[in-house]
Formats: sequence, structure tokens, C-alpha cells
Amino acid sequence: MTFLLNCTKGIAIGAGAILPGISSGVLCVIFGIYEKLLDSVLNFFSDIKKNTNFLLPILIGIGIGILIFSNILNYFLLVFPIQTKSIFIGLILGSIPSLTKEVNSKINFKFHYILYTLFTFALGITSVLLEKYINITSVSNDFSYFYLVLCGFIMSVGVIVPGVSSTIILMLMGVYSTYLSSISYLYCPVLIPMGIGLILGCLMCMKITKFLLSHFYAQTFYSIIGFTLGSIFVLFPNVGIDLNGLICILCVFLGVYILKLFKL
Repeated sequence: MTFLLNCTKGIAIGAGAILPGISSGVLCVIFGIYEKLLDSVLNFFSDIKKNTNFLLPILIGIGIGILIFSNILNYFLLVFPIQTKSIFIGLILGSIPSLTKEVNSKINFKFHYILYTLFTFALGITSVLLEKYINITSVSNDFSYFYLVLCGFIMSVGVIVPGVSSTIILMLMGVYSTYLSSISYLYCPVLIPMGIGLILGCLMCMKITKFLLSHFYAQTFYSIIGFTLGSIFVLFPNVGIDLNGLICILCVFLGVYILKLFKL
């Protein structure tokens, strides 16, 4: 049962990570596996059997989600954009009470921790605004091998840090269009160096995040909550007080309910 549940979470992470502006880290936080995932990867060889049992179903699920269910999710985003985005908003909002409960069970709450949430929340909104106004069409395809490695390395921040968009990072570095076309055609001269940089960057980001959680747990976790809340503005549908607005609200509650099922 645990294997199937973790595999299902992996499918959701793999499929949901294609949403513009949503990082894989947000989805890991939503499903309550973010810290455990960091520990399992960074301390893999300390208990290979235990960490394999945890990581394997998630990795299998991520592969299934990317290869199969991402197309299904794209379909729902195209045909039912308001409902689909509202469900994801419900997933995010539903995760916040359990996140705050978890962090407050380990430390004594202090009011100034809210400042970390507000700061990263503002950064998340700024990221959304930047993504809307950056022009991604005028991009050169003449990138050096080492620049592509660097792009993959910096892109890892958006993969590991919840609420930080990999999309905006690649746009700012001018390689977003090239990256998308390379994935479509499996163009290895671009994907391999970016993949190398991504792996190296993910390992470093995981170590830094783990260090921050170990030494500044409350500050780091409240910052993660701020980034997570900021990601809502990527999804927020443009609806009024009408039938679509009511459907949006109902789908938000559906997202909260789905999250509860995942955490059984």
C-alpha cells in the first residue's frame, strides 16, 4: 500500500511539474515528503535498502507522470483550465495547515518567523510577474557547452526550492525556447550538458537546503511556506462572481479533499 501511495505521489509530481511556474519542490512539500526526500537522497548509502524502498516508487511514478500523464494534464489545462488550476490551488492551500503544524511541533513559534514567509511570498509573486513580461521568442541557439552546464546548474534551484520557477530561470538565461525544442526532439547536444549541470546543482541545492533545515529550521520552513503560497498566483484563474467563480471554489475544496486522500 505504501509503495502504491508513493508511486501515485510520484505520478502527480512528474505530471504536475509541467505547470508553468510550479516547481517539483512545491509538490513534494504538498505531499509531505520534502524533508524525507532530501534525507533519502543525501544519505542514500547510509541505509541503501530503506532509502531505495522509499525512492524507487517515487522515481517510477515521476517517470510515468512525465511520459504519460503530463499529456493528460495538458489536455485538462487546455479544455478545463479553470477547474484544473483551482484543484492545484486547493492542493497548495490544503497543505499549509499541516506544514505550519509540523514546524510548530518542533520549535516554539515566534512572531518574526512570519516575516520570512512574507518575504519569500513577495519573491514568489515577483517571479510570476517577471515570467509574464519576459520575451522568450528572441533567443539565440548558439550556446557554449559550459554555458548550458551553467544553465542546468542554476535551473536546479527551481527544481529543489519550493515555489521557485525553473521556467523563469531559463527565460532569464535566454535558453527557454532552446530547452523546450531540445526536449521535443531529444536533442542531446543541449540536453546532456544541461542534464549534467542539473544533477550537480540539485545535489548542491539539496545539501544547502538540508544544512539550512538543520541549523535554521523555523526560518527555512517558514520561507518554504511563503514560496509555496506565492506559487498560487501562477495558477489563479481570472473569474468573477458567477457560475465559473462557484465552480472554481468547488474545485479548490476538491483539491483540499484530494490532498487528504494522499496523506492517508
